[in-house]
Amino acid sequence: MKLITLNTHSLEEEHYEEKLEQFVEGICREMPHVIALQEVNQTRTKAPVPVDLLERSGYIPCELGDDCEEAVIREDNHGYRAAKMLLERGVSYSWTWVSAKIGYERYDEGLALFCRFPVLDTGQFFITKTHDYRNWKTRKILGITAMTDRGSQQFYSVHMGWWQDEEEPFYEQWKRIAGLVKPQEGAPSWLMGDFNSPSHIPGEGYDLIKKSGWQDSYELAEEKDGGNTVDHSIDGWKDKKEKRAMRIDYIWADRKMPVKCSRVLFDGKCYPVVSDHFGISAECGSGKAVSADSGMRENLHGNEE
Repeated sequence: MKLITLNTHSLEEEHYEEKLEQFVEGICREMPHVIALQEVNQTRTKAPVPVDLLERSGYIPCELGDDCEEAVIREDNHGYRAAKMLLERGVSYSWTWVSAKIGYERYDEGLALFCRFPVLDTGQFFITKTHDYRNWKTRKILGITAMTDRGSQQFYSVHMGWWQDEEEPFYEQWKRIAGLVKPQEGAPSWLMGDFNSPSHIPGEGYDLIKKSGWQDSYELAEEKDGGNTVDHSIDGWKDKKEKRAMRIDYIWADRKMPVKCSRVLFDGKCYPVVSDHFGISAECGSGKAVSADSGMRENLHGNEE
């Protein structure tokens, strides 16, 4: 099974059309089973995509959580356009998207998950105290349950805040995630995305997640590269002291899993740079899809147990 995560920066990127093409070409070559994307934007003033075209692209509406509104997918939605371009190349994914807030004062900014396995369930929930759509600090996570050859597994697309934030601290966001995404026997969970927490800073977010029992696929990997996912000052980090290359994007498993390889993608070496973040790929065992005939898991809907 191959997993990929990328903070896309999407519509805010210079030379966006070229980078979208390069991203789609990279996905066609890699053929991951699950893709988690963050900062998946759409222009708020664009027209909605007709329902029949959405269905044709593989779109699955996400189940609504508390205080969540139904998503309206618009013509320039980054996830929709990527799914459509993949389909034109003969690569079919089921995909879903949710919006968490207004980004850059003109976008609906959200999260997406793409999956080649049968999708059994979807879910979303807030990880910030605020649910205010106009507050740029508002954050959700998006999840799916999918039927793999090793049974049902859960995959989440995550975009967290910063450790030092006084209004919405990382620690409180992680407490909400840990309370809602709980390990269950025989049904592994994966957290994939931009955690805004450098792996080299002790005593902050990275260590907190590890101490909670989650396993970093990069550390589990038999083969790995340098692992850094940003190599310059990016949005959200320009006023921080850290100016070095950092590993802030991760693929976490809720238990020890066999990971053959962890690689950085879209870094100018392995495919062109398409965002202000690089992507990462983790190859974890086999990935043959099987028929979807299994129960759902309540965690996806944010139900604490």
